[in-house]
Amino acid sequence: MVETRKVQVTGGSTFTVSIPKEWANSNDISAGSVVEFYPEGDSLLLAPTTDEERTRGSLDVTDLAGEELTRAVMTMYVSGFDIISLTSSRITTTQRRTIREATQSLVGLEVLEETRDRIVVRDLLDSSELSIHNAVTRMRLIALSMLGDAIDAIATLDTDMARDIIQRDDDVDRLWMVVSRIFRSTLRTPKAAEELGLEREMCFDYQSAARQLERIADHATKIGHLTLKFNEQVPEDVIDSLMELCDEAQSIVDAAMDALFTADNNKVTDLANDARESVQQIDERARQIDELLRGLDPARAQLLGLIVDSVSRSADYGGNIAETALQKAAPTP
Repeated sequence: MVETRKVQVTGGSTFTVSIPKEWANSNDISAGSVVEFYPEGDSLLLAPTTDEERTRGSLDVTDLAGEELTRAVMTMYVSGFDIISLTSSRITTTQRRTIREATQSLVGLEVLEETRDRIVVRDLLDSSELSIHNAVTRMRLIALSMLGDAIDAIATLDTDMARDIIQRDDDVDRLWMVVSRIFRSTLRTPKAAEELGLEREMCFDYQSAARQLERIADHATKIGHLTLKFNEQVPEDVIDSLMELCDEAQSIVDAAMDALFTADNNKVTDLANDARESVQQIDERARQIDELLRGLDPARAQLLGLIVDSVSRSADYGGNIAETALQKAAPTP
């Protein structure tokens, strides 16, 4: 429900406005309370101050195990809780192992306390020191190197490289969780965005791009798994075409990310539009490779077709990042 208030002048020079009583009561605001103001464009955000520097959360894990328990811990982390208490009448040995593994897979999270019926984990990183820009930049480097290495692994049937690519996906997933955590914190409180030095819309753009990079890493991992299924060399002409396809896909993602990171709106538009146009050329090149696969035995043709699809989809994700960059450069309503 939207409420309006009339701005008044007191003391001849001070502007004042009342706040809704219902909101004040629900946030423990009373006479003498201190509130914080955060200017954001033509808006002014108001939030109550708090002495609590750490956000605490509790979760009953009695009926949780395995992947479900892992996802629960990750969800609490991404939601922004700094101290997470996992409780049960008795936490089993298997649950403890799962919680430790989940904790180790998340950046900055460590077990702080462990008893028979409770495990407390805490984020040891200072949120104000985290950089969403650095996290997304790191994701970009890892995801694109994974994609390039995946095609190299196919060319030489290098199973060690394929397994290394699969393992590197964990690094991208950790960074994705960090980006998601930072983004959600900016939605929850304007103070988080101020500490980051970024507007919330920009944080949303970073989170959107990070999602696409995480998907590119997933497709590189898929190619790594497919490589392990080959027991015969891939024809040289197919490999050459795959490498060209991969180079173009990487160039699209690079151009799109450059557009996202660029402050000059004219450069943003040029880079992003070039990336989007290149995506259409990717589709034509992918069809040409499919023609080459027709001469191979069905089993190999199917595996290679899946690889072509993964590289093409990676280019599509680059196009999505370019679209996000264009929206960033568009006039603000």
